[in-house]
Amino acid sequence: MNESIGGLHLLIVWLIATLHMLTLPIGLGAIWARSRALSRTRSAADLPSVFVADNLWGLAAFLWLATGLLRVLASLDKPTGYYLHAHIFYLKMGLFVVVFLLELRPMITLIRWRGALRRGAAIDAAPAAGLATISQIQVVLVVAIAFAATALARGFFF
Repeated sequence: MNESIGGLHLLIVWLIATLHMLTLPIGLGAIWARSRALSRTRSAADLPSVFVADNLWGLAAFLWLATGLLRVLASLDKPTGYYLHAHIFYLKMGLFVVVFLLELRPMITLIRWRGALRRGAAIDAAPAAGLATISQIQVVLVVAIAFAATALARGFFF
């Protein structure tokens, strides 16, 4: 009985770690696609591709948060103390916070655009270029987070 519980625990740990890792191509691809779609946006007709990419970016953010919190707080891979004593963990979380703070403007704008389109109202696509730039910055930050994550996993900069 204990062997099957231990095996199930390892399976769950493995699946959560894999889901956390697979979120990187989803998120990176989504934010890159959103940036490109926003850079081409001139009118409401251009927004469907922006919204698809933004939905995938939102899904990635949810998966990163859910699986990351599970991994850290439930001590799935390493004890919580490992993370809390690693300087690189704070860098990684700091980068994540910057990505989130940068996301506030695109998130609010895209929510407003979605609402306007549902109401049949016109949208001003002028902010799209600025939102594309924000998304490009987020691409760089997500790559930096990946570097911090691999350093953390290997115990670098502890």
